[in-house]
Amino acid sequence: MDPVGDPLSRERSHLADSRAALRAMREDVEALDIRDVTANWVNAAVLSRQIDDRIRALADLSDTPLFFGRLDYLHAPGEDRAEGASGEQFYIGRRHVHDADGDPMVIDWRAPVSQPFYRASKKDPMDIGLRRRFGYTGGDLTAYEDERLSDPAEEATTSKLLQREIERPRVGPMRDIVATIQPEQDEIVRSGLGGTVCVQGGPGTGKTAVGLHRVAYLLYAHRERLARTGTLVIGPNKSFLHYIEQVLPALGELSVQQATVDDLVAQVEVRGTDEAPAAVIKGDARMAEVLRRALYSYVTLPTEPVVVVRGSRRWRVPAYELEELVRQLLDREIRYGAAREALPQRIAHAVLVQMERAGEAPDDRVQDAVARNSAVKASVKAIWPAVDPAKLVLRLLTEPEFLDEHAAGILDEDERKTILWAKPVRSVKSAKWSAADAVLIDEAADLIQRTHSLGHVVLDEAQDLSPMQYRAVGRRCTTGSATVLGDLAQGTTPWATRSWDEALGHLGKQEGVIEELTAGFRVPTDVITYASRLLPHIAPGLTPVASVRENPGFFEVRAIEGADQIVAACEELLANEGSTGLIAADARIPALADALTAAGIGYLAPGEETTRERRLTLVPASLAKGLEYDYVVLDEPGAVVDGEPDERTGLRRLYVALTRAVSGLVVTHTAPLPEQLAGSVHVL
Repeated sequence: MDPVGDPLSRERSHLADSRAALRAMREDVEALDIRDVTANWVNAAVLSRQIDDRIRALADLSDTPLFFGRLDYLHAPGEDRAEGASGEQFYIGRRHVHDADGDPMVIDWRAPVSQPFYRASKKDPMDIGLRRRFGYTGGDLTAYEDERLSDPAEEATTSKLLQREIERPRVGPMRDIVATIQPEQDEIVRSGLGGTVCVQGGPGTGKTAVGLHRVAYLLYAHRERLARTGTLVIGPNKSFLHYIEQVLPALGELSVQQATVDDLVAQVEVRGTDEAPAAVIKGDARMAEVLRRALYSYVTLPTEPVVVVRGSRRWRVPAYELEELVRQLLDREIRYGAAREALPQRIAHAVLVQMERAGEAPDDRVQDAVARNSAVKASVKAIWPAVDPAKLVLRLLTEPEFLDEHAAGILDEDERKTILWAKPVRSVKSAKWSAADAVLIDEAADLIQRTHSLGHVVLDEAQDLSPMQYRAVGRRCTTGSATVLGDLAQGTTPWATRSWDEALGHLGKQEGVIEELTAGFRVPTDVITYASRLLPHIAPGLTPVASVRENPGFFEVRAIEGADQIVAACEELLANEGSTGLIAADARIPALADALTAAGIGYLAPGEETTRERRLTLVPASLAKGLEYDYVVLDEPGAVVDGEPDERTGLRRLYVALTRAVSGLVVTHTAPLPEQLAGSVHVL
């Protein structure tokens, strides 16, 4: 077939040329010789690392489309036309690609000229004459679909290629959604760096992907600034982080750190656990004031003067003057450690004033010498002693009198008794710290020395954080901004977030804008409708997710008699293309693992990457949050609910488990279903 007359052949030819151009760009970087442009080995190491990062960013992923769309701009005269609106044609892809002359062959999806690919519509064409979407099998271009947005005779229709891409089965880690970003998602992705955005999104609304693509966009639009200040993605657990870790590299972004909240506050080894009542109190924002009071109780107002001997002269700073210096530092409300470092300089300055009055002319070197004088150092140690944050928290948790003194009027007597440790502890190292204790230590450490702030932080599954955990995250972006992602209906901790306004307050981002995503792209209609029966019981007033998928998905509820039927359901779903998850209450996982092994079915643990050969993951309900599988078998909903400390938390855990399926869900049960799920449904 003549490629001139065949649009698909022409597009394939452009894809081949673009891949060749990208390969040439990579080879140019690989051929760089830095020997004559680096002054020393440090510069050479830094430049070499930057080159390596650039080479990796220019990698051509053979099974990933290099471009996924095309925009044909109209000839649109006038000052109000969109950028690029001069009859030009642009291919939209994951990264910029140019030819040997520097002319663009693929435009980065984050560039302003690419925006109409996501935002243009029949109502607002944004000067686009034609929007073309491409379909791929692996990395091979196999189809295209056109929308003539400026043609009044052509009706607006749902893109079949877009729908197919959204519903496409997946094996392996989470994919980017760069080809399927919707207008409401794009608005969040492209919002400015200066503001904090909180995204409330139910299952399948793409909030996690939106957060990750927002990071990629911000790195594109503010690369120099964020290269200096840094970016961080915070997830609920290691399994989740492993699941999402390939999204940003696929978009060419390699410098974003990932961590859990526990990673951020890991100043002590966590070897213990708290009962829920104790964890709730330790996670309460009131503990910040308890810690502040306890810390500053170490400051003692001076009662003795400081006498500094220099040569034959003695310089005396009286106690009342020392007290005034201490009170000035306390009134400034600067960090405890910063004030402690400033006090010897303040005392030295008072001595220098006396020297000048006596006719001497001391300089800065003299002041520094006085500040290091043994008498000054001894006075500072007595007035403003050094405090170890872990030892401070240990005193509060093990000394009733110390806790009573500093929690008076903040925590009541029962609350104080709840968080006190039953047995004394010899040292910080021997203590069995809990995760909540580690957050308290991090708070204390910040009271002593300011925590380093990053340029932007993405906080996912935020609804499960305690107020004190929010404060820990907020410390990491005091001078930067944040993207907060979550779903109030999926809060499964006793301290789960009650409102996003409250969460933003604890984060220190009261000015943050709250956005809501309600269009469900990943969860099938029948599945989300069934799961939404729980919403009145777990999050009254929250808008249910409305699935926009044309395919209702596969959904059945099966009353069974034994584990063999659970295994059979897994085998049935594994006959389909894509991944399968078997989700169950944590207590039932060992028995199900034995049943799968006896049946000769291999399985993975959450976080392990699925492959073509191994596509079944056995998932404890406590680790299901944030994960997705093409097909899911949910075992014994009643056991999922009963596995939590209270019914509301159990129903929220069940809501999470019910909404992990992208294409099909089979619910199996021997015990009665929770009454909140009662009603007519396809039951076998």
